[in-house]
Amino acid sequence: MNSSAPAPAPAPAPNSRNDMLLANETTAEEVSADEVAIIFSFLPHQDIMRARVCKAWRDAAKKTLVPPSNFVVDSVRSYNAMRVMATALPNLQQISLYHLGEGHKYSDGEDPDEERAAVTANYITHDINVISSFRNLRVLHINTKLRWEIHEAPLNGRYPVLFDFPLLRELSVTTSFYLKFDLGMLSAGCPSLKELNVIFTDNLTGDLSSLRVLKDTLEQVVIVNCREVEGDLMDLADFPRLKELNLRGTKVIGDIRDITEGDFPALDRLSLPRTVYGGVGYEFQSISDVPSFMQAIHLLLQRTPTLFREDLLLTAFCWCLSKDSPDWYAYHQIPYPPFNLKFIRAGSRLGWSWCSNDNHSCEINWLDPEPSRSSESSGYETYIEELRRLEQRINVYKGFHDPPSEMEYRRLCEEFERS
Repeated sequence: MNSSAPAPAPAPAPNSRNDMLLANETTAEEVSADEVAIIFSFLPHQDIMRARVCKAWRDAAKKTLVPPSNFVVDSVRSYNAMRVMATALPNLQQISLYHLGEGHKYSDGEDPDEERAAVTANYITHDINVISSFRNLRVLHINTKLRWEIHEAPLNGRYPVLFDFPLLRELSVTTSFYLKFDLGMLSAGCPSLKELNVIFTDNLTGDLSSLRVLKDTLEQVVIVNCREVEGDLMDLADFPRLKELNLRGTKVIGDIRDITEGDFPALDRLSLPRTVYGGVGYEFQSISDVPSFMQAIHLLLQRTPTLFREDLLLTAFCWCLSKDSPDWYAYHQIPYPPFNLKFIRAGSRLGWSWCSNDNHSCEINWLDPEPSRSSESSGYETYIEELRRLEQRINVYKGFHDPPSEMEYRRLCEEFERS
């Protein structure tokens, strides 16, 4: 080898950091923004924000439909991040709004609570309207209660911007004491809504019938402890996709006996307020009404065995005889009168009975037939064993399928005292 041959000239090194960045950006821009957006659509929002290394990729981020991942706004820092993403990542699909921290609030909405507005007048204010940039939002959770201060509320008043998302599928609002909205706003602004959960929100108003425009989309309606919501249970009876309905703590009325075989075709979970005949905590006006009512409940359970929560079913939804009933009378002494109701299971057999506050039961009124003795799969032996245990608890009111009359009750008390 000729050692005197000149060595090849080394490749020129970038002479500055700017040259290196320019080289990287040129390489990045060789991939189209649409292609990058497809790649970004498989990444969580945090990684997409970090990957915006050049203009082409920043443009791609703006086009990306971000995969579902919960972005939680629970501090001023995360609120500021949301403001940035409103421009940089507007196709975010899921946002949760929580408390911003002590001394911070969102700007007051329309018709705010004036007393609360005065208390928070010196708080640092943040603009909630920035959320309107996320037009592809699918899931919105709002829970503004501060754990250690029950009355702290960064949302005060009516905010139409929170209920104007045409693609929204899931809305959850919990313990927002000063947030004002009505069911009509949801129907108009969220036409794709599938799941509605509103709990402990005093300022939710409206009538269930307002939800009828969502008849073909709603799958879950949970409105609990919202005392200003009205309407009739049967307003939702023809909703073909509705699987869960919970209206406890509302003013909704109706009669559970009105539910026929064709009503609520997809429903598999139901919980109703005491203002509905047969709702949780309902009080009967007459003892004679109960047997036919229990048969109606049995028919519903035969159609949909999972319709009621098991714990509520076995306690018979806290049903009892009303003190306004002509059948009711004050207790004379222990034992108490059997004016409460409960369901009873022995093996696979379901029945019900009247019972007292001190656990004295009347005889069981069976809804199901006795299991077959001949079939090994019927569980007859289990049924007999559990039935014996149940019958041992029937003592004071033995022989009574309904509560005794007041005169009979006094006689039973005297006998119980002598025994």
